[in-house]
Amino acid sequence: MRFLARMIACFGGCGFFPRAPGTVGSLAALLVGIPLLQHVAWMGMAIMVCCVIGYWATAMVSNGEDHGWIVIDEVAGMWLSMWPLAPLSPFALRGADCLWLALAFALFRLFDITKPGPVGWFDRRHDAVGIMGDDIVAGMGAGLIVMALHAIA
Repeated sequence: MRFLARMIACFGGCGFFPRAPGTVGSLAALLVGIPLLQHVAWMGMAIMVCCVIGYWATAMVSNGEDHGWIVIDEVAGMWLSMWPLAPLSPFALRGADCLWLALAFALFRLFDITKPGPVGWFDRRHDAVGIMGDDIVAGMGAGLIVMALHAIA
């Protein structure tokens, strides 16, 4: 069980990338998430499963410490930032779609790195709720901005 939890927490090995594992995990989440954008419900289900399984895996392997190799939290956050773009067909990605996805990625990474407001509050917790929570809140913030900008564009 511990091996499975570790593989989930590192998102299949992405967390062991030698440089910027959080960014690598976020980019992998973006690529894996694109096919999920075909249906709002698929993306929503994937986010819920990722949050629940991610919490379990993180609690199993973290001992309250946010190890750099734990990137399942970035997956949940990245998918939340992308969710407002569903439905989007991965087979018909246009340049504008790619720009919206890049914006979701950039905003999520910005909030994850700078830790504004409630993102920082979760980050200061030293448990699985804090590890997952800061990225979930960062993803929600990025997603709200993407949704607002997409609505007026």
